[in-house]
Amino acid sequence: MAGFNVRSLLVTGANRGIGLELVKQFLEKSNPPEWVFATCRDPEGERAQQLKNLVSRHPNLVIVALEATDPASIKAAATRVEEHLKGSGLNLLINNAAIGGNGTLESETLDDMSLMYTTNVTGPLLVSQAFLPLLKKAAQGSNQKGLSCSKAAIVNMSSEAGSIQNVFIWHLGQAIAYRCSKAALNMLTKCQSLGYGGDGILSIAVHPGWVQTDMGSFMAPLTVDASVRGILNVLATLSEKDNGAFVSWEGKVLPW
Repeated sequence: MAGFNVRSLLVTGANRGIGLELVKQFLEKSNPPEWVFATCRDPEGERAQQLKNLVSRHPNLVIVALEATDPASIKAAATRVEEHLKGSGLNLLINNAAIGGNGTLESETLDDMSLMYTTNVTGPLLVSQAFLPLLKKAAQGSNQKGLSCSKAAIVNMSSEAGSIQNVFIWHLGQAIAYRCSKAALNMLTKCQSLGYGGDGILSIAVHPGWVQTDMGSFMAPLTVDASVRGILNVLATLSEKDNGAFVSWEGKVLPW
């Protein structure tokens, strides 16, 4: 990852699981970012304690309040990040905040489906819209050719559970609303790649694997550390040929 130099990045849903580990591993890099913005719903709450512990050791870490289903909260977060960047752009946006669920064809409700879609699809769309000016600024200010995560990129944390061809681990749970939301997020990623590629912004959907988190369950075979290490290795290698793709934490291209 020698050439993977991200000056600034933002991770949503950064107070636990994959989001928290992404923040930790970026901070621990030999060439850490100048700014790491870690967002969560309630920076003052108990659930943000691990993030707050990191701030004392890493002055380049900024915790930002962001509720991905609240447009006003998203706008306020973007304003705060812009103030910190002092005229510079944002290189990397990782839309990680999401919710899960294991509803069945028989049990899913209007409220379940709506909340899942709002959080897992509309949230990343709105967050991307809000931070697009800063991503464009980063791309315009870069002397790098082509597309890369060091220049300007949107990374949407998806799931192979949303692969219509693979329908990952169906035997362990139908998770209807979750699967449908991740299939929709994949389409959003493809649309972003077509809409933003001309502005120098890479868009990619990443399956982090079946990970041992609160959401992924402790039956999962993959540790959070291994998943995120793999994700960082993948992000370091991405270029314009990968724009709009759906890839795993191991770098494998996954079927839609």
